[in-house]
Amino acid sequence: MIPPQEASARRREIEDKLKQEEETLSFIRDSLEKSDQLTKNMVSILSSFESRLMKLENSIIPVHKQTENLQRLQENVEKTLSCLDHVISYYHVASDTEKIIREGPTGRLEEYLGSMAKIQKAVEYFQDNSPDSPELNKVKLLFERGKEALESEFRSLMTRHSKVVSPVLILDLISGDDDLEAQEDVTLEHLPESVLQDVIRISRWLVEYGRNQDFMNVYYQIRSSQLDRSIKGLKEHFHKSSSSSGVPYSPAIPNKRKDTPTKKPVKRPGTIRKAQNLLKQYSQHGLDGKKGGSNLIPLEGRDDMLDVETDAYIHCVSAFVKLAQSEYRLLADIIPEHHQKKTFDSLIQDALDGLMLEGENIVSAARKAIVRHDFSTVLTVFPILRHLKQTKPEFDQVLQGTAASTKNKLPGLITSMETIGAKALEDFADNIKNDPDKEYNMPKDGTVHELTSNAILFLQQLLDFQETAGAMLASQETSSSATSYSSEFSKRLLSTYICKVLGNLQLNLLSKSKVYEDPALSAIFLHNNYNYILKSLEKSELIQLVAVTQKTAERSYREHIEQQIQTYQRSWLKVTDYIAEKNLPVFQPGVKLRDKERQIIKERFKGFNDGLEELCKIQKAWAIPDTEQRDRIRQAQKTIVKETYGAFLQKFGSVPFTKNPEKYIKYGVEQVGDMINRLFDTSA
Repeated sequence: MIPPQEASARRREIEDKLKQEEETLSFIRDSLEKSDQLTKNMVSILSSFESRLMKLENSIIPVHKQTENLQRLQENVEKTLSCLDHVISYYHVASDTEKIIREGPTGRLEEYLGSMAKIQKAVEYFQDNSPDSPELNKVKLLFERGKEALESEFRSLMTRHSKVVSPVLILDLISGDDDLEAQEDVTLEHLPESVLQDVIRISRWLVEYGRNQDFMNVYYQIRSSQLDRSIKGLKEHFHKSSSSSGVPYSPAIPNKRKDTPTKKPVKRPGTIRKAQNLLKQYSQHGLDGKKGGSNLIPLEGRDDMLDVETDAYIHCVSAFVKLAQSEYRLLADIIPEHHQKKTFDSLIQDALDGLMLEGENIVSAARKAIVRHDFSTVLTVFPILRHLKQTKPEFDQVLQGTAASTKNKLPGLITSMETIGAKALEDFADNIKNDPDKEYNMPKDGTVHELTSNAILFLQQLLDFQETAGAMLASQETSSSATSYSSEFSKRLLSTYICKVLGNLQLNLLSKSKVYEDPALSAIFLHNNYNYILKSLEKSELIQLVAVTQKTAERSYREHIEQQIQTYQRSWLKVTDYIAEKNLPVFQPGVKLRDKERQIIKERFKGFNDGLEELCKIQKAWAIPDTEQRDRIRQAQKTIVKETYGAFLQKFGSVPFTKNPEKYIKYGVEQVGDMINRLFDTSA
């Protein structure tokens, strides 16, 4: 059981808590009542605000809509006024621009194009809005007049400022590729920069607004004429320079004014002059006489004008490439891209056709020269053909995009030159073989025949054109391998050809040598010619080319030379046989000679003296131009004769075979040697 005191305390505690809870509940009830009152007040305020807001909205919205309509009306009025001003301006375009159009674009291109833009817009407006308006015809007429003025200005600018490129500048341009010392590239200014910009502006306007392509024809005609005249001017420059100074020149490029060029020789193509110089060197060393004739026109008599023509043509070809490249760069700035190739094709036709025609004329001249056996003229084809083939890659690049007929012109000319060159080579070989000159114009002194010098000169010329000549021969091959021949194949063909010419020459010389009645003179003739051929082959390095297909050629010529020397030496047997030991009488020393023995000795002395005098007189007029060979043959013959005569004189010089020994013993041993030393010397 809980004690009474604890129970009483517990009850009081519960009663206190209950009283507190009742107070809290009373507080919450009072708060809720206040909250309800506040809510009612707020709802009342909001309801009043909503009512007022609705009244305001009903008043403002009509005002806003009315204002918006007024603003729209104002904008429409402004736009209408603006359109009216714009339309009215089109009616004033003609009067505003007529004076400018009438005066033309010269010196005021920017302003002029601005006026044309206004006229263009007026035309478009009237066409769209008032096609029957008289104003349309007026502005259209003004537009056409303005377009014609621009076309005329384009022509005028191109005509007045397009200048022929001077030969001096062209030669600078050509030599710039090869001159390693050049400090700067040579550039061509076809039009002044300000003029160029005007021309570009006009061309673009004519394409975009003028719908006109006639100016492109004007452009190519003017530039074509300048290109053609520039190349012809270069050719004339060569002729004038060659006639005045003998050598055309090209001015040095770096740090030189164009109007004060420094002369320097133009690089000469490999013409026959080099071979002629070699021939002159051989002449100075006594290797040729060339007194004999031939039906071949002498190469060393070749007119220098051929070299001038050849050089001029070669430089004109290079000039065409450089000038055409420059023309295309200029054209690319002025002519629309899709018209550039066609316009360029038309632009270069006259100059290109001129070059091709001149090339065909060279081929035609070569063809005629072959008929008359003038192979010096034919040789002009070689440097030209070589240059054309070297230049062909640049040609192809320049002509890229042109018509097929344009691209095929150079290959066609190359083919023609290869064909005529191959024919010239074959005909030359045949003429060497069949040269009919056997009885007339043969060298009386047995020196080198002109046929030999011409043949060697021609072959020496081929050294400068080995690839070209080899390609000529290869182009005529019918085998499938010839279509893709290599340089080695061409070299072998050329070696075979040279061996053929030398073989034909040797056969012809053998035939000609039979004209001489004296076998000794025939031997001297063959010796001189063989020796000249061998020395020429060695000095001009032809021997290396011959050795490609004929390894023993040098040894063979040396054997032929020795054989002819031996044949010549046999001519002295009729002299030495008189005093040879085998033909002398045998007698006892101290025993008086019989009349028959004395007579034999007299006959031997007389036969020797007469033979010696006769041979020395005859052979003195013969010639051995090669001093080394001449001294060698003299020395060998002198040794043989002196030894034989010395032995004979020692044996019979003191024998009393005659009362007048001076009548028979006319020469001492040294005198005989001196006489032989004067052989082959017409000046002695």
